[in-house]
Amino acid sequence: MNKVFTLLFLCLAVFFAKAQTTPTTQPYGKIDIADLELKSCDFEKDANAMILFEKGSVYFDTQYNIITNIHKRIKIFNDNGKKEANIRIEFNGGDRSETISGLQAQTINLSNGAIEIVKVDKKQIFNETIDRSRSAMVFSFPNIKPGSVIEYKYNLISFNIANFPDWYFQSHLPNRYSELKTAIPGILYYKNLESINQPYAVREDKNNEQTRAIANIPSVPDEPYMTSIEDNSERILFQLMTIQNGQLNMSFSDTWKKVGEDLMNNDAFGGQLNRKLTGEDVIIAKAKALKTTDDKISYLFGEVKNSMKWNDSYRKYSYDGTPSAWDKKVGNSGEINIILYHLLKKSGVKVYPMIVSTRSNGRVNPAYPNSYKFNSTVAYVPVDSTKSYVLDASNKYNIYNQVPANLLNTLGFYINKEKEIYEMTFLQNTNPVKQYFMINGEIKADSKMTGTINIINYDYKRSTAIEKYKTAGEKKYTDYLRDDDNNLKILSLKFENMDVDTLPLNQSLNFNLDLTSSDNNYIYFNPILLSSFKANPFLSTNRFTDIDFGYRNNYLINGAYSIPQGYKVDALPKSISMVMPDKSISFKRIIGEQDGKVMVRYTIDYQKSMYFKESYPEFHEFFKKMYEMLNEQIVLKKI
Repeated sequence: MNKVFTLLFLCLAVFFAKAQTTPTTQPYGKIDIADLELKSCDFEKDANAMILFEKGSVYFDTQYNIITNIHKRIKIFNDNGKKEANIRIEFNGGDRSETISGLQAQTINLSNGAIEIVKVDKKQIFNETIDRSRSAMVFSFPNIKPGSVIEYKYNLISFNIANFPDWYFQSHLPNRYSELKTAIPGILYYKNLESINQPYAVREDKNNEQTRAIANIPSVPDEPYMTSIEDNSERILFQLMTIQNGQLNMSFSDTWKKVGEDLMNNDAFGGQLNRKLTGEDVIIAKAKALKTTDDKISYLFGEVKNSMKWNDSYRKYSYDGTPSAWDKKVGNSGEINIILYHLLKKSGVKVYPMIVSTRSNGRVNPAYPNSYKFNSTVAYVPVDSTKSYVLDASNKYNIYNQVPANLLNTLGFYINKEKEIYEMTFLQNTNPVKQYFMINGEIKADSKMTGTINIINYDYKRSTAIEKYKTAGEKKYTDYLRDDDNNLKILSLKFENMDVDTLPLNQSLNFNLDLTSSDNNYIYFNPILLSSFKANPFLSTNRFTDIDFGYRNNYLINGAYSIPQGYKVDALPKSISMVMPDKSISFKRIIGEQDGKVMVRYTIDYQKSMYFKESYPEFHEFFKKMYEMLNEQIVLKKI
């Protein structure tokens, strides 16, 4: 087997020898002129920058601290790539379980045929406190321009043998060569969870040393409706399973039960679940007086959501204690929801703490029992076998009876300590989320249209619209509705039911529209007025990541357009129905003329919220045809 691994490495070496003068990695400060003259990435021509190499070397010192040497070199091709010169390295420095040492950084340029090196001033390297657990080292490279090469190296020291660093071969930049070398003592056993899709070389050396390498790694594209980059990156994760040294034989969180027990024994998590809060007796008494469980949940959810201010930090734990956060009325997501859990529990609601990973943070692998991937805590109320509540009071726009949008299609881990139940639960909403459009348009002979649009939003579309309106303001919100279509002018906007969670949000718009493609004899118009239905987000013929809408979409568009005097209908799109091969999406269009008006009705219904990349060819073809039909125009002719 070792001969096979050696052969793979020799193949990589031969490839690099033929493709370029630069070896797989180079010592710090040594660089070939060819890399400074490089104009583009050979295997991803449109890249703004690329990683020339990234090398990690992990070993243990005599105290079994984990030392990771990182050396990274990046080539910048154009002005858009200059942002890569702003570096932020996050680590667990707040609780001193990790530290960074030996940081060196420099910019390398080619000036009049000579190599010019400018080092990063150590006074311009800053340590930033994120919270009591997390810290960041932040710096920027000087003298950056297209053609620059930047490189930096540092040591990451972890004082916890369970905190073995994960390695991501793939990122938002193409990577010419990525290498990880590990030297793990024989008494330690780490489980490896690999996600690798391309040729992968592994070499076993003496003293438990192992080197893994991949060449020519494409970037993870930023595709519409994808999950996080981490979910889609080629990577290897490590989990400590056992320590075996003679008489000593210890096992760690190799089951979800152990993960749950560790959390409950952690003062920053389990120790906070029953902390008494200032003035809680009055709130609990009022909740207990309510008739139904839903009434209690709704009241307490609103009480915590409206009392506490979220500090924009997702965390599982409370580092300063929930009573302190409650008194200050400010906390991270974990603190706010542990407070909510506590009040619900004291009020007689069957509730459990649940740790979650937000969609942007990435998915949790159920085959990898560990709490580190989770980044927040919520309160979980299982009502029955078909109904449960996932409560996050940190977001002002969440409602109690709806799984938070940023947790849809993720896994949550809940803990029932009394019955020793520690289970993963898939968080989803299987009901269709509706959005209705009612359009009344009056077309005039001068190729203008005036009218009204009613938009009725349910569930997530309701909360999304309210959040966008309240955070952006009316001007930016109307621009969002128009999608910068300068021909459509929104003259007024009125909301109904904005403050009533149980009712759909109704938006009433008055508009003017210039039908600019018309001429003296013909009027052309698209009955789909809002631009969000005009641009197909799935134009690419290839797809590298799964499509995750979060929830099922259901759209209904009804329109009535009066025909101006002196004109008649010259061409109408045909009424048609279309269904995906797997019947997961259906599209229907009905168009006709009635009483001097053109009447249209479009329905789009999704039966699923997720579509795997393997089925993208059928998905892409369906969307191409559907958007062609959505953009077919109606033609009126002067009599």
